[in-house]
Amino acid sequence: MDLLKEKIAKEGKVLSDTVLKVDSFLNHQIDPLLMKEIGEEFAKRFNDEVITKVLTIESSGIAPATMLGLAIGAQVVFARKKKSLTLSGDLYTSQVYSFTKRETNEISVSKDFLSPDDNVVIIDDFLANGEAVKGLLDIAKQAGCKVVGVGIVIEKGFQNGGKMLREQGVRVESLAIIKSLKNNTIEFAE
Repeated sequence: MDLLKEKIAKEGKVLSDTVLKVDSFLNHQIDPLLMKEIGEEFAKRFNDEVITKVLTIESSGIAPATMLGLAIGAQVVFARKKKSLTLSGDLYTSQVYSFTKRETNEISVSKDFLSPDDNVVIIDDFLANGEAVKGLLDIAKQAGCKVVGVGIVIEKGFQNGGKMLREQGVRVESLAIIKSLKNNTIEFAE
């Protein structure tokens, strides 16, 4: 997706060999026109599937997931990282370790929102080690959903998450794959 790659090249900030900061358009401030294009691109990539729910994790996955949901007319469900007074009752839960934040979170989705009748696509902003996606796959499995694939805005191709998921037979559609962040330079995979 050329528009996304241009935005990453122009506004992305390399903080280390493994950390890319894209908070000016993706995960702090959101570029709604770019998000609309991202949602439409995911819709094209998964147009061979019947999708009843889009599943993501708070908070950075919500914008691209919502844009996909809008494009295909499907409900969007996001796993919560923190329990609130309103998140009670029967829950699907899973543990997710964040390498960026160096913490483990229990993510939760109400059993009211996922069922064995659902065909789910998982959407997230980044794929590095695959921890968030593994947690969402676990929740979908607990609910008995069929996962038709995973859509990722930016994949860090130099980390093992994408390779691990693909080796497990999971369909992964990444809009931009970063080959390297070495020498303070963003290098895309072809």
